Amino acid sequence: MSGQNIVKPSAESLAALAQAASKKGAPPVHLWNPPFCGDLDMVIKRDGTWFYQGTPIGRPGLVKLFSSIIRKDGDDYFLVTPVEKVGITVEDAPFVAIDFDRMGDSLVFRTNVEDEVTAGPEHPIRVVRDAETGEPSPYVLIRANLEALIDRKSFYRLVEEGEHAKHEGADWFGVRSGGAFFPIIPSAELPS
Repeated sequence: MSGQNIVKPSAESLAALAQAASKKGAPPVHLWNPPFCGDLDMVIKRDGTWFYQGTPIGRPGLVKLFSSIIRKDGDDYFLVTPVEKVGITVEDAPFVAIDFDRMGDSLVFRTNVEDEVTAGPEHPIRVVRDAETGEPSPYVLIRANLEALIDRKSFYRLVEEGEHAKHEGADWFGVRSGGAFFPIIPSAELPS
């Protein structure tokens, strides 16, 4: 036996480590490779609400801190510090885009955790349509394969910004930002 006690990480220990790591700007979670320490009873709901042990996390600063150390490896989400990596559950996307502004030829999105990104080639918009209902789920890439679900009111505003353009040889309705066109729906599928 090594004599070491293995301690299961908690939200409090992760918060302390994340806070220490973020003192010099955005934590470089892509560079950290700590051992997997198990799953944490933390869930990010589709509406962007974070839960810990079944209870909503009511402190926005704590949610923002946790959001700074989230990473997606494959299909799984983790909170990562220099010394711990714990699995969490994400129902849809880890962030929600709650608003955007048109700035010249670009769309600048803001998330529920105060991230800001300009949609473009590095931060594309994509729309997934439910196979049965056709209902769209729009997303914008925030960072390192972490997306934000674009909320309903912002999506309706996006549609108002839309235009028809050629995309991969077909006519599509979509939006432009940062010099790129992002398709939403084939033009032929729109009601006349």
